[in-house]
Amino acid sequence: MHRRQLILSGLAATAAGSALGACASGPRQPSEPSYPISSDAQAPAYTADELIAAGSRELGIAAEAMGSAIERVFAEQGDRPTAYIAGEEGAGAAGIGLRYGRGALHMKDLSASQEVFWQGISIGWDVGGNASRVFTLVYGLYQPDALYRRYPGVEGSAYLIGGLGVNYQQADGIVLAPIRTGVGLRLGANVGTMAYSRQRNLLPF
Repeated sequence: MHRRQLILSGLAATAAGSALGACASGPRQPSEPSYPISSDAQAPAYTADELIAAGSRELGIAAEAMGSAIERVFAEQGDRPTAYIAGEEGAGAAGIGLRYGRGALHMKDLSASQEVFWQGISIGWDVGGNASRVFTLVYGLYQPDALYRRYPGVEGSAYLIGGLGVNYQQADGIVLAPIRTGVGLRLGANVGTMAYSRQRNLLPF
């Protein structure tokens, strides 16, 4: 009887250990948030020189002007952007503003860029319209799918020297820093949100 109890106890301990191991090594469940984790911090990041070269090419501006914008973003957000989005957009406002854009997401560990769309709405003292090329620095993005969500942000309409403007959008540890250049005029300031998606959405919500 004593020997039988020892055998049963050993089997129970082995089963418990196997169950704990399966839990520890199992895949992340879909319900778990896809926030950045410490092990992701080793993801490859873009250098200032890489971003200045890409940004000046995509926006069609001098490297000196792009360098000033990149330097400002690095000073405020850090020097390890893990991705960038290059594209173009159109926007207009008369109290309530709308913005639609399309571009390509680039990450160092992706074999090819991914198409991305964005759309947003804003409310505030803001009048005018503009069409812009956009070069967005992305911080804290380690999996492309984590980009697609809504980002609240506060946008100022004043452009920097050389026709460049920067604002920030943030959600769940991911920070976007769009750098814009283009034609048109936006007056005032507004508060709104921007949603990024895999396909074009007409509704900006």
